[in-house]
Amino acid sequence: MTTTVMATSYGGPEALSVIEQPLPDPGSGQVRVSTRAIGTNPFDHKSYSGGFGTDPAELPIALGSEAAGVVDAVGEGVQGVAVGDEVIAFSASGAYTTDLVTDLEKLTPKPGPLPWEQAAGLLATGTTAWHALAATGVSSGDTVLVHGAAGGVGQMVLQLARLRGIAVVATASERNHALLTSLGALPIAYGHGLLERARAAAPGGYGAAIDLVGTDEAIDASLALVGADQVVSIAGFGRGADGITLLGFGPGADPGTELRDGARAQLADLAGRGDLVVAVDRSYALTDAAAAHAYLRAGHARGKVILRP
Repeated sequence: MTTTVMATSYGGPEALSVIEQPLPDPGSGQVRVSTRAIGTNPFDHKSYSGGFGTDPAELPIALGSEAAGVVDAVGEGVQGVAVGDEVIAFSASGAYTTDLVTDLEKLTPKPGPLPWEQAAGLLATGTTAWHALAATGVSSGDTVLVHGAAGGVGQMVLQLARLRGIAVVATASERNHALLTSLGALPIAYGHGLLERARAAAPGGYGAAIDLVGTDEAIDASLALVGADQVVSIAGFGRGADGITLLGFGPGADPGTELRDGARAQLADLAGRGDLVVAVDRSYALTDAAAAHAYLRAGHARGKVILRP
């Protein structure tokens, strides 16, 4: 049998149900992965909280998109992957399960030294950060302003920027400043006086600004420091009229599918060598997914929240 967590109604974490189902078989071009760790993301709880509608016909909702585990069955026509291979599954619908069936193209080889929890939390944040930096066009010697840098995507942006010789001024609450400093950034507090603090932190100016929170404060400060075409946001979907570059899956945003898919192997290689670290904030049993979502929804996680089958 397979244990799966799905949203069987709309609402809060109480909408999640643990379901036992027969072990699924992979179809043509598919593999089955026995999961060892599963990554959670804000999109997961938004999918059943009403943010995307509450159509009863959409229930139950399969949750999750990233996991890491061991291939234990392959379907017809599958080549290049064998039973026993350790893999990362990304953009794989229904990842909240002990036995994930997904298309071969959703898999990336997991480097042997990379811990399961880090592997499961690598690609959603990693590919988003990769896309954000690429969209700015900044390069070695430039300085970039990053808003909301203490979260999972922010920590990835800071690490990738440091690897590329890009200086970062990062906004976050003061409790996270030591963390940001350890990742090579110059931290500043958000709130009243943000624009003045940001100007003082980079007397030579900024090449771009990356917004990971979507607040008017972050976007207004960014627009005052750089041109609209140099402001990239993964959250400010209500500010598209300002001419900023929106990334992701919201209205008017560039999903960057080809770029993100192309980055998966490089991110795995960096993480496998220890040059890129996935910060894991907390781990929960898969059957405690409701508790994990309650914590995730509170918005205080400093890194990934992981489920363990």
